[in-house]
Amino acid sequence: MTQSPVSPQPRSARPPVTPAQAFDALYGACAPTLVRQTYLLTGRRELARESVERAFQQAWQRWPEVAVDPDPEGWVRAAAHDWALSPRHRFRLRHRRAEPPPADPSDRALLHALLTLSPTQRRTLLLHDGAGLGLPEVAAETQASTPAAAGRLLYARETLAALVPDQAAPDVLRRRLAEPATAHHLCPARPPSVRSRGERRTRWGTVGALAFTAAIVGTTALTLRMAQDHYERPVPRGTEIRDLPPRAAQGPLSEELLEVRALLEAQSLRGPERLVPEAR
Repeated sequence: MTQSPVSPQPRSARPPVTPAQAFDALYGACAPTLVRQTYLLTGRRELARESVERAFQQAWQRWPEVAVDPDPEGWVRAAAHDWALSPRHRFRLRHRRAEPPPADPSDRALLHALLTLSPTQRRTLLLHDGAGLGLPEVAAETQASTPAAAGRLLYARETLAALVPDQAAPDVLRRRLAEPATAHHLCPARPPSVRSRGERRTRWGTVGALAFTAAIVGTTALTLRMAQDHYERPVPRGTEIRDLPPRAAQGPLSEELLEVRALLEAQSLRGPERLVPEAR
């Protein structure tokens, strides 16, 4: 009697990854290095953390779009760099104050050399030598042509070679630009806090949009209520104005007021407090 072959037991299906888990994995893989690069891009620690957190908050708000993007890390990196280089930070008081330089002499020299470059040159160098992008990708992310991106990259490398020759070698520069932020006391926030802040920002944005819409609707309704719905002809010159209240005449003074007036008239030229001109 032949036995029927035993069918293999089905393997336990791996539970699907939730959006929060996928977001936390992307944050843990990209945030430390991105904070470090954004700090080298701006020279400000708080602005670097804020830019990366804002970028990941936007990514969480638009997670269905970011999750299917071919390069989610590039999506977040572009958002962080755009926020860090926004001109609006010039008007913020805390970003006008000078920030203490790094304690490590090599970090201080590298940051000083990078800050001598223009923002577009720094961004081009960080994307090519730090993030490992090609020139076409760098040109697309910086909204420039490929020859312009190549020119910026060559100028940035020449400047670093003149200012920090010990760190301008290609392999050393790539390692220095790709170091994580945790090694330089630039630890980013935890992923759950970033997600919760993004959700609160979305709720407050929705409430603000609803309040603004209600204000616009109320103003429009009040304008329609107060606006004239018919044409009124102008009053021609010389037309008698009617329905005015009669002009009231001043009545007689009371006895008390008459006594006060008589007293004032009698004492108007008397007393040492008044000066009477003398005739010469």
